[in-house]
Amino acid sequence: MHKETILQRVKEENVKFIRLQFTDILGVMKSISITVDQLEKALDGELMFDGSSIEGFVRIEESDMYLIPDPNTFLIFPWTSPNKGRTARLICDINDSNNQPFAGSPRFALKKVLAEAAEMGYSMFVGPEPEFFLFHLDENGQPTLKTHDKASYFDLPPVDKGEEARRDMVETLQSIGFEIEAAHHEAAPGQHEIDFKYNDALQTADNIVTFRIIVRTVAQQHGLHATFMPKPIYGIAGSGMHLHISLFKGTQNVFYDARNPDGLSHICKQFIAGILKHARAISAITSPTVNSYKRLVPGYEAPVYIAWSYRNRSPLIRIPARRGDGTRIEVRNPDPSCNPYLGLAVILKAGLDGIKNRLEPSPPVQQNIYEMDLATRKKNKIESLPENLYEAISELEKDEVIKEALGEHIYSRFVLAKIKEWENYSSRVYDWEIEEYLEKF
Repeated sequence: MHKETILQRVKEENVKFIRLQFTDILGVMKSISITVDQLEKALDGELMFDGSSIEGFVRIEESDMYLIPDPNTFLIFPWTSPNKGRTARLICDINDSNNQPFAGSPRFALKKVLAEAAEMGYSMFVGPEPEFFLFHLDENGQPTLKTHDKASYFDLPPVDKGEEARRDMVETLQSIGFEIEAAHHEAAPGQHEIDFKYNDALQTADNIVTFRIIVRTVAQQHGLHATFMPKPIYGIAGSGMHLHISLFKGTQNVFYDARNPDGLSHICKQFIAGILKHARAISAITSPTVNSYKRLVPGYEAPVYIAWSYRNRSPLIRIPARRGDGTRIEVRNPDPSCNPYLGLAVILKAGLDGIKNRLEPSPPVQQNIYEMDLATRKKNKIESLPENLYEAISELEKDEVIKEALGEHIYSRFVLAKIKEWENYSSRVYDWEIEEYLEKF
């Protein structure tokens, strides 16, 4: 979309405010609102902001930064009225005070790895499957852990009482250009999934952060709170964000090779091998919270073990049955709390490392790994993902390939933030400890 087209649409649609959006290194969306008379200046990359208060950005003495809107991300929020003046948004890249791409921008980190892939002749396409919970609000408008149904996987109304809110989410997403492929109730009470069509990696990351805003806004309109927290309730399934990934060279899906009995190319298997090799370090980015590791436990279909399979859903990577242009891998460990720009950057970087070094994955595992004992897993050389955030950060610190994908700026600040999160969590006393130990000792 060109600058002139945006200015014309703003005039025709009676847009009064524009939100200039970007994420911090943790994936939290930030926004600066401008009036429409500042839009042309913004589109010319002349607007500056103070980056010193943004998580993982810069020190106060380096605070001046430029917002560089991506015209292709322009959209008008569908819930704003043309009569009262509408609100639009643009997702921005960030430049430093010298007007050079800012190394601490997650979007830039993804662009950098995509450029590396492009030099090798590849482009990556991704289709996400984000899950989320819907909870009631209390009398003060604060979210609770009470949900409005006891439904499970694929249930219908009236058991699925979130169907109306989910339908409005789908219609709202469609109104701004999303192609929705599926929407349904998930396994846990109050848990839902909405899948949208694959796209190139950068647009998919933009779509994921947009999706989260739309879902939470529509939920609020229904008097509900939508959360992408991975495991809000003990004893039921947590929320994941499986990523369906394919690699193209021009219009050719290079993961497909009809000459091989399984339809998978050597490049596909090398890409898989790269992800498996770096999986423990990748986990720090794709499962980035203390709570993420409450989801990554056996028994709830969340992947715990580093392996791959053609159909089996217990390993980290599954190969869906479709072949031809639809050949893809499904990476199952990410959760929806991750920064999608960084998550896609490290997965792509790992896969490219597998291709560059012609890595070969271990044989596919067709058994249910959850039912294997430790000796069988060791025999099959099946490692586990980190058991907690601290262990994941320790793995990240040892992995030079994944650190390179992030860049020194993001890596150092991300690790600092996550070590603080772990220390804060570790020093707290929780209800479980009181119940377990107070009378015992």
